[in-house]
Amino acid sequence: MDTLESLQKKIEGAEDIKSVVKTMKTVAASNISQYETAVTALGDYFHIIALGVVAYFKAEKIEKIQAKKVQKKNPEKLVCAIVFGSDQGLVGSFNDTLTDFVTQSLNAIPGKKEVWAVGERIELLLSDAGFNITKRFSVPGSVNAITPLVGEILIKSQECQEKNHGQEFYIFQNQPEPGARYLPVIQRLLPLDEKWRQEFAAISWPAKNIPQIVGETKSTLQALIREYLFISLFKACAESLASENASRLAAMQRAETNIDEMLDDLNNNYHRTRQSSIDEELFEVVSGFEALANKKSSFF
Repeated sequence: MDTLESLQKKIEGAEDIKSVVKTMKTVAASNISQYETAVTALGDYFHIIALGVVAYFKAEKIEKIQAKKVQKKNPEKLVCAIVFGSDQGLVGSFNDTLTDFVTQSLNAIPGKKEVWAVGERIELLLSDAGFNITKRFSVPGSVNAITPLVGEILIKSQECQEKNHGQEFYIFQNQPEPGARYLPVIQRLLPLDEKWRQEFAAISWPAKNIPQIVGETKSTLQALIREYLFISLFKACAESLASENASRLAAMQRAETNIDEMLDDLNNNYHRTRQSSIDEELFEVVSGFEALANKKSSFF
């Protein structure tokens, strides 16, 4: 049976943990705000880049992109999955849900697979699932740290494309949903082929006039492609970080509820134990008084 001292220590420990949980909730809520702001700003910029691509297709009268025929010694298609997970824990099923989604999605895509993992936790889960982890990246700790990560991924993907023409790249991430929820999604990043062109088919030019390209067309297209790839990766990373912090916030809210329930039980046990101790002391005093009274009456 717990003593008053042991119960008091448990109550103090639970209150300390609750304080830490509240701090983590505040940090997670603050992080969600900055990442959601970045995603909103990127949405407007992406629309401008998309209009630029549409303008290029219209100006150059491109209605279809012909795939290049490349002779390969190894006919097996190469597929690379860039997976944005987490480095830290206390995020609920954030990484587990994404791992299951990556497994199901990649199994449906033919070819030889490799994985570039962003985050130590997701790397371990994907490795346990049997995937070949060829590159590892740390999760950015802020919005400003996303740009260097995206630049590094773009450089490495370009190197792979030069060595293996036609290699496919897919982005996997958790995308934020209303109510502090998230949903795993997939995006095809490379190659930029007819499938990529068709993604812009639904985007219409906002004016009746046919757009014109000022300057050299090749450099214009290269600039648009660079921005498209950069935004796609930056947006995926920012959305993943927003989802991670939303998951952490939900986990901390559950933890806070559990701690409050535990504190109620500990406080009730403490008061019962204390009252029981007081009752025992009063009983001993009354018993002692009665014993003394009986002793005096028998003496007289």
